[in-house]
Amino acid sequence: MSSPAPLVDRHGRAIRYLRVSVTDRCDLRCRYCMAEKMTFLPRSALLTLDEMALIAERFVARGVTKIRLTGGEPLVRRDAMDLVARLGRHIGAGLDELTMTTNATRLADHADALVAAGVRRINVSLDSRDPATFRHVTRHGDVDQVLAGIAAAKAAGLQVKINAVALAGLNEHELPDLLDWCVSEGHDLTLIETMPVGAIDEDRADRFVPLTRVLADLKQRFDLEPDAHSSGGPARYWRVGDSGVRLGLISPLTGNFCAGCNRVRLTTEGMLYTCLGHEDSVDLKAAIRDGGLAGVDAAIDAALAAKPLAHDFKIERGSAPAHARHMSVTGG
Repeated sequence: MSSPAPLVDRHGRAIRYLRVSVTDRCDLRCRYCMAEKMTFLPRSALLTLDEMALIAERFVARGVTKIRLTGGEPLVRRDAMDLVARLGRHIGAGLDELTMTTNATRLADHADALVAAGVRRINVSLDSRDPATFRHVTRHGDVDQVLAGIAAAKAAGLQVKINAVALAGLNEHELPDLLDWCVSEGHDLTLIETMPVGAIDEDRADRFVPLTRVLADLKQRFDLEPDAHSSGGPARYWRVGDSGVRLGLISPLTGNFCAGCNRVRLTTEGMLYTCLGHEDSVDLKAAIRDGGLAGVDAAIDAALAAKPLAHDFKIERGSAPAHARHMSVTGG
């Protein structure tokens, strides 16, 4: 079938970036992301990996140049690497980059296969290198397992970027040392403000740290200069001296980045969300099963026609999250 028009939302923003939640399941239970006792989607509710690939390929045909596979933890889904290999074949043929966000617990087993599939860089979620703090934040995680995964990825030739959510009273005091470690290892670091997404067991206001404050603290220790670099996402970057390492800041509350939004999110059950902070979505699973790729195109067009200009996140003590949908469902 002929290719329809490129992807442009009602505000004139070109959509070039698709994030795909391979699974809502995860082998960790990070406090800012999930409740301790989670109910995950039944497997019967999920897109098959073939359907997921077909939908992603349709986005590439319509102008998406970057795909990020996320979760949950993408590597806990059986045969997830089959999806990586299939999408990797489009690199250089419409797709500029295929990448992944992972907690690295299973990365040591898959690093070489990721490289073979065409993945060149990955994001690893690591909020603390201290074993006790890491175990507390994740509720049971082993930081040594994660660090081994990062080392395996580096040895395989993957460029690793560390993602850390800034958390008051938990890891805020560790962030300078985390950046120092990233510089020593050659990893870029992106710091993220906690977002009011999904019902959890704690009040996010108790853990919220404005990155304006974190940046001011880091400037006391590091030589930081603004950097115009863009990875296609919402981070704003700083060069760390002459180390070659970049510090990224994702500030949805203190530095809204929506004006240049270029991305949409496909959930593991086939819902397409055009904004992380809103509930509006279209059902691409129903679309592909009922109408094939033509149905997918029509549903995508409907979604982009309704894409909001911006999220309306706020964190106030006792306030409800923007929506009850967990980040692992939408794709973190």
